Amino acid sequence: MIRSQFRPTLAGVLPAGVLRLALAMTLLCGARAGAADWARDMFEVVQHDFGTVAVGAKAEFAFKFTNNYLYEVHVARVRSSCGCSDVRVTQDTLATYESGEVVASINSERLRGDQSSTLTVIFDKPRYAEVQLKVTVYIRGDILLEPSGFDFGEVEQGAEASRTLTVTHFGNADWRIVDVLSNTEHLECELGEPVRSGSRVSYPLTTRLDASGPAGSLGTQLLLVTNDSRAEKIPVMVEGRVRPLVSVAPASLYLGSLRPGQSISKRLVVRAPKPFHIQEISTDCDCFDFAYATRDAKTLHLVPVKFTAGDTAGGVKRMIRIKTDLNDSPTEIIALAAIDDQAK
Repeated sequence: MIRSQFRPTLAGVLPAGVLRLALAMTLLCGARAGAADWARDMFEVVQHDFGTVAVGAKAEFAFKFTNNYLYEVHVARVRSSCGCSDVRVTQDTLATYESGEVVASINSERLRGDQSSTLTVIFDKPRYAEVQLKVTVYIRGDILLEPSGFDFGEVEQGAEASRTLTVTHFGNADWRIVDVLSNTEHLECELGEPVRSGSRVSYPLTTRLDASGPAGSLGTQLLLVTNDSRAEKIPVMVEGRVRPLVSVAPASLYLGSLRPGQSISKRLVVRAPKPFHIQEISTDCDCFDFAYATRDAKTLHLVPVKFTAGDTAGGVKRMIRIKTDLNDSPTEIIALAAIDDQAK
């Protein structure tokens, strides 16, 4: 059976004819031998352990998958094997080199103890296949988060924001939070003095997002380090989005499947809440041409983009950087294309 060594990847690309033959041979193999190999190979990981989470805590994990084929991939549906988790897909149709996520959410409000679930992802393009993803979790009923995590919503880049929640433990007056760990320097945590009442202990916890935070999704978690050997670290989800001063649409530029030497024209929409100048647009490839005005300050710029495919068949992934006078660092988007000598 011909497996993933023949698929096109961003690291190494084979001629389009070989790619087409390889996928065709894979699709002709028996269902038992190769039904899910091509689909499974798109996923970075297929299992995740949430560890110990508090009752009511929001807990999510995104299984990322990328279409590394010169064919469109479609997710027909997803399902969970039990009520302990919900599942959704962020993008069900992927063109070549596009990525999506299968997001697993733990139902920690109504369940307790050890829980496990199998998430089944069903593809119907380019052929039928199923991929099974595994999630496990231990839900502590004696630890409560109110609210369920830190949700910053949408924050404009350069602005500060803060959120507060309460962590409560029931059943042990000596229970303590000894530290709070963060994996990003842009979040500052402040743990207040505990309030003890009988066997109940409550801590106020405040998290601040500083003004230097980069644009994009927060998508992280804090770890509460406790003196409880049964659950030394408790995760707290942090979500929200830092809205960039300068935004570009589309967020990623898919140029399609082209023959060698073929050109295609697209358009970028660059906007900001106040007038700005585009100072420079650059890539690490001379296959792009951009047309933009540097004199006029506007809140919205329409930028024509022309891409000319090279002579080598395979995948193209390039970063486009747009520098303006509103911020020091450029706004970046990814441009993707597939060069196929049999493209129409």
